[in-house]
Amino acid sequence: MPDVRPVFEWLVDAAPGCVTSQDVVGALGDRLRGAGLPIDRMTIFVSTLHPTVHGRVFFWQPGEAVDVRELPHAFFSLPGFTNSPIHEVLTTRASVREHVAPGPGPRRYPFYDELADGGFTDYLALPMVFTSGETHGAAFATRRADGFSPDDVAALERIMRPLTRLAEIFALRRNAVNLLSTYVGHDSGERILSGRIRRGDIETLRAVIWFSDLRGFTEMSARSTARDVIDALNVAFECQVAAVLRGGGEVLKFMGDGMLAIFPFADDAALSATCDRALDAADEALAELADKSRERDGELRVGLALHVGELAYGNIGGADRLDFTAIGAAVNLTARLEGLTGKLGESVVVSREVAGATRRVCTSLGTFDLKGVPAPVEVLAPRAPRPGESATIEK
Repeated sequence: MPDVRPVFEWLVDAAPGCVTSQDVVGALGDRLRGAGLPIDRMTIFVSTLHPTVHGRVFFWQPGEAVDVRELPHAFFSLPGFTNSPIHEVLTTRASVREHVAPGPGPRRYPFYDELADGGFTDYLALPMVFTSGETHGAAFATRRADGFSPDDVAALERIMRPLTRLAEIFALRRNAVNLLSTYVGHDSGERILSGRIRRGDIETLRAVIWFSDLRGFTEMSARSTARDVIDALNVAFECQVAAVLRGGGEVLKFMGDGMLAIFPFADDAALSATCDRALDAADEALAELADKSRERDGELRVGLALHVGELAYGNIGGADRLDFTAIGAAVNLTARLEGLTGKLGESVVVSREVAGATRRVCTSLGTFDLKGVPAPVEVLAPRAPRPGESATIEK
């Protein structure tokens, strides 16, 4: 009988030496083989909490790196999944065993034909039931001619309890990261998970600040259904969020029809490139929004402002109800700048600090008094650079 006691204890000890889920799966496969189990393929499925991903599946084979795939929600309604042994395990919480060696007669699931074509002879899928009641699964296949022995099956069943508990620990951590990244942003989420959760936990940083809102939102809200308004907001935000993230920025907050994002930088040497990335992201967002508008009944337009400054970044709020956000005079100024976009007929405006740092040519639109800002502020409009053109500020 395979001796899986060392594997059992290793799992109970939380797989020392492993940092990621991939590490655990890879080491587990190797250890099970080392214990004498004839495993030639191992698959572990764990669902997750994520707006676009339903779960992750880990594929292990001897001598190969662990292959990790993220499965979208739509995958779980496809016939290839609903008519599969792992679906049966997840819905019934019962194990599934099938000898899949080539032979006559129809098979219960088409997946078994794929295994047989790959030279596999036996398949075993086992449920992993978390303390929350959620069911996940692990599956094992062998190419050994006589398949898994009763002792092999018993050994695999034995290690499922500690494997399930360890999988749940990793899943809970990942769910926390996913949810925090979804609702407060990746960097903010990491800060919260690292323990910065007390009111007043604040740090200062320098960043290019992005503030935008949807044009005509008040009128849209008055004449449209709530569903149509939400759909419009989602389209506008999706175009902007994708561009900001690709540009290395962090989305901090949605405020009604408004969005606050930052592009942090470490020192003055990085200022110019950071301004360029923020402006490139603005161009990309507006172009994508224009494309989406052509697919809709009505045009969607945003006003957007960029400014450079120092901000306070951290926890504010009540003693036990906090928000992780950015505040400061620079944030307020950026919001006031954005408020001028409609009046000036510009989609994007920038402060002189951004205009002086970017490679873009920027045209001055004048100097304006802004509410809450002690001195008049020059407002400029950027345009895309022409080949060989150096940065200038046009009056």
